Amino acid sequence: MQDLTSPADGQTSRTGRQTAANLAFLARAMKAPALLDATERLAERGRTESWTHTEYRVACLQREVSALDSHGGEGRIRAARFPAIKTIEELDIVHLRA
Repeated sequence: MQDLTSPADGQTSRTGRQTAANLAFLARAMKAPALLDATERLAERGRTESWTHTEYRVACLQREVSALDSHGGEGRIRAARFPAIKTIEELDIVHLRA
């Protein structure tokens, strides 16, 4: 696999299309859809706020971790195959056993 951090074949930079294609491929391979969705937005914010490369990477990874945390419970509930998902507000205390 080609090192994506260094120019290939003497090129000084990658084209935007190549970079986007590589990013899409790598995000799918890592199963990180939130990373793919957030990268362009975070890149624009990073440019306006003059982020370093490290700050940009941290922001991208924070977005992915946040998405994993928020969707992790949903996956476990689906895997448990509960017949219905109810909130505490929907709980009918009359039918509870002692």
